Amino acid sequence: MSELLQTVLPDTGNSSAEEQKAQGREEIAASSAVGTAEEKAAELAAAGKVGTAGAAEKTTAEKGEAEKSERISRAGRLKKMFSARRIALMAVFAALSYVVSLLEIAIFPSTPAFFLKLDLGNVFILLIGFLLGPVEGIIVCAIKELLRIFTSGTGGVGELANILVTTSFLLLPTVMYRFHKGLKVVIPSLVGGCLIASGMALLANRFILFQAFGIADVPGTFAETWGYILAFNLIKTSLVSLLTLLLYKRLSLFLKKMKI
Repeated sequence: MSELLQTVLPDTGNSSAEEQKAQGREEIAASSAVGTAEEKAAELAAAGKVGTAGAAEKTTAEKGEAEKSERISRAGRLKKMFSARRIALMAVFAALSYVVSLLEIAIFPSTPAFFLKLDLGNVFILLIGFLLGPVEGIIVCAIKELLRIFTSGTGGVGELANILVTTSFLLLPTVMYRFHKGLKVVIPSLVGGCLIASGMALLANRFILFQAFGIADVPGTFAETWGYILAFNLIKTSLVSLLTLLLYKRLSLFLKKMKI
């Protein structure tokens, strides 16, 4: 009877034990899978951090190299700008500009603007601006006006006005020439420089020179003379521009041979 019951009824105790063992194996496998996934995620995160750190280090290194290259380039430009030959050339042109500026001609002698005197010293300033650059042109202009303080008798006021007018004249053509060489750009920029300088001359006379020289009726005097001032500066800058164009080509070829 007992054998018959064992045959008909399965051994539930053994079956339950086997099911528990199987369930345990499944839990272990699942736990291992989760652990493996977490390890992989941690590895990926670590790799990502390493990659980000490496990219940051690379970016910092590239930025440092760029800054170093810029410093070297800036130092090279300054060294080139103030090389011995260029300084000597600037000194020579400043002296020539000063000497020529002493040869003055009054072009409106019998008018209220009798004080306007024409000189062509700015030819050498504009030439330096084209040959070496606008900064060098302004430096030569400043040196020339410093020399004129000892002979002009204006106490530096006239020289200050001349620096303002000359700078406004040479900046446009010399800067444009740095980027676009050729008469198609140079001539229009010179025309623009003439107009700008003439406008600056009107302002300098009205608000600096007339005030500094103690003119009693500044508005009235300016009303009488502004036309002469405008015509004078248009004539002067036009002559300077024409002479500069005639001299520049030969001079530039000579300086290239001299390696300046």
